[in-house]
Amino acid sequence: MKAVAFKEHGGPDKLSYEDMPMPQIGPQEVLIRVKACAVNHLDIWIRQGNPAYPMPLPHVGGSDVSGIVEKVGSQVEGVSVGARVFLSPGISCWQCQYCLEGRDNMCRTYNLLGAVTHGGYAEYVKVPFRNVLSMSENLSFEQAAAFPLVSVTAAHMLFPLAALQHGETVLVMGAGSGVGMMAVQMAKLAGARVLTTVGSDDKIPKALALGADAVINHAKERVAERVRLLTDGRGVDVVVEHIGPEVWDNCVESLAKGGRLITCGATTGGDVKLNLRYVFSRQLTIKGSYMGTRAELVKAAELMGQGRLKAVIDRTFPLEEARAAQELMASRKFFGKIVLTC
Repeated sequence: MKAVAFKEHGGPDKLSYEDMPMPQIGPQEVLIRVKACAVNHLDIWIRQGNPAYPMPLPHVGGSDVSGIVEKVGSQVEGVSVGARVFLSPGISCWQCQYCLEGRDNMCRTYNLLGAVTHGGYAEYVKVPFRNVLSMSENLSFEQAAAFPLVSVTAAHMLFPLAALQHGETVLVMGAGSGVGMMAVQMAKLAGARVLTTVGSDDKIPKALALGADAVINHAKERVAERVRLLTDGRGVDVVVEHIGPEVWDNCVESLAKGGRLITCGATTGGDVKLNLRYVFSRQLTIKGSYMGTRAELVKAAELMGQGRLKAVIDRTFPLEEARAAQELMASRKFFGKIVLTC
C-alpha cells in the first residue's frame, strides 16, 4: 500500500510518500480502507519528536480516519465488511476500572491512533474493532474524518470539566482551530453566550457563522481588555484554551470571579507563569483536559448526523501532498480542518 511516513524526527521534509507493507490484522482487529484522514497538530508534534509518544520508526501518523471496512478478524463483533465508518482516535483497554466506569480516556494504557500505533496517512489502517463506529449517511468521508478528535476534546472540556450552564458566557480561543470551531458551536447549542478570537479580519465572518456572539482579532486587540468591555467588566465564566503561553495571561485575566479555565493543548509551548494570589482570591478553577470519552464522541457524531454540528473544512489534499497539508497547518493560514483524501 501507499503511505506517508517519516523515518526520523524533524521538519516536514522528513515525510515521504512510499510503499509500505499492508497491515495484518489480529482476531479482534479490523482493516479499514482509508478514504479521508484529517490533519491535527498532534501529527506535527510526533513528526518533530515528542517524548510523550515513543514509537518505532518509520512511523505513519494520522488520528482522524474515515473509510470502508475491508476485512474483519475472527473475533470481531458488530462490524461488517463494506460498512462506511469513522474511527474513534482514542485506544483503550476496555477492561480496567476507568474504562468500565465510562472514563476510557483515563485508561492507563490509553493512546491515540497515529501517535504510538500507525495511523491514517495511508491507504489502509488497522484498529481494534471497538474503535470502529458507523458513519451517518448524511456525512461525506471528509466530514466524518474532520470531527472526531476535536469534537470529543471540545465536548469534554465544556461539559464534564467546565460544567457549562445555560446562559453563561464562554471565551473560546482560536475559532479557526479544530477544537475552537467545535467549542464555539457546542457552547452555542448549550445556550451560552460565546466570545471567540481569531488572528485576522478575514476569519471574523467565519467565526460569526459558527454562532459566535462576538469575535476578537487578537492581532489588533488585547483579548482580556476587549472581554471586559463585552462583559461590562465582569469577565467570562469559562475559557476554552489550547494554545499555551502566547495567550495564557489573557485567558486568566478574562475570567470572572469563580471562572473556570480548561486547557487541552500547548501549541506555543508548555511553560506559563501563574499568580497564585490572583487564582485563590478570585476563586478560579484551572483544569487540564485530554481527549474525551467514547460516549462524548458518540453524542458528537449524532449532532453531526443531524446537521446541528458542522465540521468546517478549509482545504483537502491528496495523501501524497501530506507535507503541504502540514505546512499549511503550521502557518495558521486556515480556518477549520485540513483533510487528506485517498
